[in-house]
Amino acid sequence: MARRIAAIIRHGDYHQMPGVPSAHQPFPINADGESHAREAAAVIDDVMAHNDWKLSEIVDCSHMLRAWQTADIIVGSLAGTEKSELRLESFDELAERSVGCAANLTVAQIAEIIHNDPRYPDLPQDWKSNSEYRLPLQGAESLLEAGERVAAHLARRMSSLRVERDTLKLFVGHGAAFRHAAFHLGVLEYEQIARLSMFHGQPVFLELLEDGSWHHIEGEWKLRKTNSDFTD
Repeated sequence: MARRIAAIIRHGDYHQMPGVPSAHQPFPINADGESHAREAAAVIDDVMAHNDWKLSEIVDCSHMLRAWQTADIIVGSLAGTEKSELRLESFDELAERSVGCAANLTVAQIAEIIHNDPRYPDLPQDWKSNSEYRLPLQGAESLLEAGERVAAHLARRMSSLRVERDTLKLFVGHGAAFRHAAFHLGVLEYEQIARLSMFHGQPVFLELLEDGSWHHIEGEWKLRKTNSDFTD
């Protein structure tokens, strides 16, 4: 039976606004981010050649510019692939966690808004990294809810993939949402979510098995430093 493998790829580095926790920032990748995307293509080329995998012609990415740019550079940098056969499709479902109507406000501004709203208690100290916490604002979601959305997209797209030989499909998005999706897919334990991150542009390969379960087969997670700030 032909195998179905998903490569989840965190976008390349970009210049974030300082002190702003929202991941919905519409900025492009920087020079390092471009290098990350080219490095991702080299890893994909090597893994495909080693395993004799076919590449799915549709590459899924989030609507954020940095994810689309990363995916576009990867496609343009792949060796031995007919570029005209590949195309990018962008999906809201692959977005990072939304902070709703607080998008692109600073941490201090968000804390002040909640403090001044008589309906809610002050924000918990760990609100940005707490997987279960959702800001009490319109359109906001928790990290776990974002991961569930991404996991559903991965499962839907991979389950509908018709393959005659082992096939790899690329997904370019965001680190925290991918990690929480991996938890929902049974690839990571809950306790691992906070301990791990993703390297920019380094694919993590997950296989969808015949019984509907998922298995991590290749690619390294990034170990988060103890007491490090949560930035993804």
